[in-house]
Amino acid sequence: MDWCHYRFRSRWDLDAPPAAVFAALADGDGYPRWWPQVRDVRRVDDRTGTARFRSLVPYDLRVTVTQADRDPARGTLRITFSGDLEGWARWTVTARGAGTRALFEQDVVARKPLLRRFAVLGRPLFRANHALMMRAGRRGLRADLAGRTAGRRPGRNPV
Repeated sequence: MDWCHYRFRSRWDLDAPPAAVFAALADGDGYPRWWPQVRDVRRVDDRTGTARFRSLVPYDLRVTVTQADRDPARGTLRITFSGDLEGWARWTVTARGAGTRALFEQDVVARKPLLRRFAVLGRPLFRANHALMMRAGRRGLRADLAGRTAGRRPGRNPV
């Protein structure tokens, strides 16, 4: 087993139309507005940017993110990571009743030396940290989408 390899899967059920959810998830520049742990996003070009994440555990992850797939008709967004994490993440957005289900899947290898050094002992903590980050992201996106549908200007959500 490679203790530095992680696979994650999260399901977000949201009370907003699929097109609105897809648009919010496709707008990488907007993530820091609604996802508290996404601390910084900087665009490099039309398909590439850098991002800095920090959750409960006091360390930053810095990655270069490249858009690999963006298909609104299928509801899929896929990116690749390099830097402190190497691998990919994918959103799949589908209609669910009057709302939307957003499925997040991620397959990464930790490259950050600190994560590699504490891979075995820290693995449960790193996984819990990711779960907390995903929960806050879901809450933030729900609030952001509710603000958009209520006609309010979206703003940073203090989740």
